[in-house]
Amino acid sequence: MTPDPKPSATTTTTGTAKQLFILLHGVGSAPAAMAGIARALAAAFPRAAIVVPEGFDRFDLGPTGRQWFSVKGVDEINRIERIDAVMPKLLALIRHEQQAHGVGPEATALVGFSQGAILALEAVSRHDGLAGRVLAFAGRYAKLPEVAPANTTLHLLHGEDDAVIPIMHARAALEHLERLQGDASLDVARGVGHEPHPALVECAIERLRGQLPMRTWRAALAGR
Repeated sequence: MTPDPKPSATTTTTGTAKQLFILLHGVGSAPAAMAGIARALAAAFPRAAIVVPEGFDRFDLGPTGRQWFSVKGVDEINRIERIDAVMPKLLALIRHEQQAHGVGPEATALVGFSQGAILALEAVSRHDGLAGRVLAFAGRYAKLPEVAPANTTLHLLHGEDDAVIPIMHARAALEHLERLQGDASLDVARGVGHEPHPALVECAIERLRGQLPMRTWRAALAGR
């Protein structure tokens, strides 16, 4: 049985949606923490639906906040197992919002911060074509993919001074994806720690506006 999707905490739409942005917050946080990104995306893409759901469970290491999966006692092995456990819920949430707003996968972008970025990267790694773009702020792979997604463009955005998820994870991911001939970019902000800094948000919007997906180029060349 497909699990019921978690209802969105915030949805912003101006007219008929042309794009869909699904924003996934960090562990121990809440949808309100993604407000700055949501405002910037709404200003840049006024015909987009912007959905900011809350984590599936209460944060189990603090008095407030939500989490997508527990980080209590987390390590490199059980992190993958915990992501496996919540992935059906995440897929149901994404597909529910796509159907609700009448927006297909190609025009959907998953925007994650920290734990939310981990989930976004893992989702398109396991389900190629689930979304056309991923904006991964201060995230990492739980496990580097064996095959790069052919139908998703990945934008990694990271603070150089991030002490929670060090920049080495983003750099290693980019090098790995390039070896796999994946469609990926990395923007690094100097003097920035573990946060979706406005400078990185600006980079993300410029990527969305100006970077044509590699698959579009390949389709055009194939049709010559």
